[in-house]
Amino acid sequence: MATLMNRLTRSMTPSTSSPRPSVFIGKLVAFLVMLGISFLFLVPLFWMISTSLKDPQDLVGVRWIPTRIAWENYQSAFSFGMWGRWAFNSFVITLTSVIGMVISTSLVAYSFARLRWPGRDMLFSIVLTTMMLPEVVTLIPQFIIFSRMPAFGFQGSQNWVNTFLPLVVPPILAGSAFNIFLLRQFMRGIPNELSEAAKIDGASEIRIWWDIVLPLSKPALATIAIFTFQGAWQDFMKPLLYLQSESMYTLQIGLRQFEAAAGGAPAWNWLMAASLVVMLPVLFIFLVFQQYFIEGISITGMGGR
Repeated sequence: MATLMNRLTRSMTPSTSSPRPSVFIGKLVAFLVMLGISFLFLVPLFWMISTSLKDPQDLVGVRWIPTRIAWENYQSAFSFGMWGRWAFNSFVITLTSVIGMVISTSLVAYSFARLRWPGRDMLFSIVLTTMMLPEVVTLIPQFIIFSRMPAFGFQGSQNWVNTFLPLVVPPILAGSAFNIFLLRQFMRGIPNELSEAAKIDGASEIRIWWDIVLPLSKPALATIAIFTFQGAWQDFMKPLLYLQSESMYTLQIGLRQFEAAAGGAPAWNWLMAASLVVMLPVLFIFLVFQQYFIEGISITGMGGR
């Protein structure tokens, strides 16, 4: 009888043994697959770095490791053009777009998520339908509108063409339908009790938005900031369309000027060196804010009423 009770007790006790081999093998296979996919995405970056450090004779054929590390390629690449001015223009446009996008998008998303007013849901549906319009479809109508708007405060410009206004005003005033949707879904997951307690203390909607909702929405705001920074920093079409003076160019237009100055056959080692430096701010921003970025993507859309 005692032996039977001991066996019964051991069978009811939770097992503390190691995981089954099949589970471990499954995780190992998934890790190896993700590692292989990551390597495929990193191959172009490795080739870019390798090419930027090559001598001209190493550019012929496929050679991953240069015969000599040519650090002078970076100095030679930036000896051409107005890189300092172009970098300043890119930073001004990008930072203005990021700040304007975060503020305008958060205000609109707060209204859609936390306030009740007639026609709210219908207007939100209209905002979402604008996501189905390709951006290239609106380029010509926008250019016509901006070319007829007076440019106050810009000497030598009769309209918004050849100014930064077409590049920074839309993010400040119009925001983005995708970002509005992303932030609205996040704000709907914030408990209403916090807003109600603030209203009892006499706080206005603007105060609630600034002091309560925005601090709790940092992951989603960081996601929007990263998307906006990447889009504005790497934008080529709009600066090419609106900026005409060389002193107004951005870094992306500067890279195209660098290639065109070589007659269509640039020194690829110099071009890769310049492109790598231009890409570094985007990579730095993502690495710094990747925690908020991943958290914002994982949480957004899970809550809501």
